[in-house]
Amino acid sequence: MIDLGFEHVYRPASDAGRPTLLLLHGTGGDEHDLLPLGDMLFPGAALLSPRGKVLEHGMPRFFRRLAEGVFDEADVRRRATELAAFVESAAVEYEFDRRGVVAVGFSNGANIASAVMLLQPAALAAAVLLRAMVPLVPETLPSLDAVPVLISNGEQDPIVSANETERLAGLLRRSGADVTVQLQPGGHQLTRSDIDHSRRWLASIAIGQRRDTSAR
Repeated sequence: MIDLGFEHVYRPASDAGRPTLLLLHGTGGDEHDLLPLGDMLFPGAALLSPRGKVLEHGMPRFFRRLAEGVFDEADVRRRATELAAFVESAAVEYEFDRRGVVAVGFSNGANIASAVMLLQPAALAAAVLLRAMVPLVPETLPSLDAVPVLISNGEQDPIVSANETERLAGLLRRSGADVTVQLQPGGHQLTRSDIDHSRRWLASIAIGQRRDTSAR
């Protein structure tokens, strides 16, 4: 496997018109966990799936936390920058369009995807955030240029409250993102409804049409 700074899996798209899904697992997952989800959400898309490099009691994560729902913001910033650089390097190595990268993250993976959008706004064309909460509030909000974002959270989630869902949606909207919130029956686990809604939402958005803002 090519060393791009993360243990990862890359599977090319079935044709050049497909986006690249950046699959970001939850706590205790790895680079293989969300591959079946990627296939279900956008058949034929390229799949780029890294393993988080932070270990919590031996379980991979994408950034450190101090307690449940309390994040090490300095580490969040460092890891978000690191992940954005990985995506850029992977785009060069595997020859996919970096303007067509869509994050699909679950729990901790959704939170690092949110952090990347808030700190490295040119890195992602869209995002599906499954069971997501606010990772940090930057001092200066980015310009997300109507980046499409789906937040799919559980109505009975003991970890992510309805207020936290609205906080995240509001933060991203104030940054200019085009945010859709979909509340699912159930808790912190993914459901069939998550998959069905996310698949339809991905099919409805235009991916890869964002202008390149990396020079800002």
